[in-house]
Amino acid sequence: MQHTDNLIRMVNQIGSFFEAMPDRPEARMELVQHIKKFWEPRMRHALLEHVDANGEAELSPMVAEALASHRAVIE
Repeated sequence: MQHTDNLIRMVNQIGSFFEAMPDRPEARMELVQHIKKFWEPRMRHALLEHVDANGEAELSPMVAEALASHRAVIE
């Protein structure tokens, strides 16, 4: 659980950075591309498993939107 809490915290921080971009669709894509590029596969899988099991309530709106629209990029 602690590991997942850290992943949620990190992904929401990343989401905050991309939130500032004026083009929201581009921001969502760049957010998931960032996760794909810099997170290890086991981190990405743990995040997605957590979201599948618990929903998106802990995610910022930006992160929730990015995962909903571009999940396949990080699977």
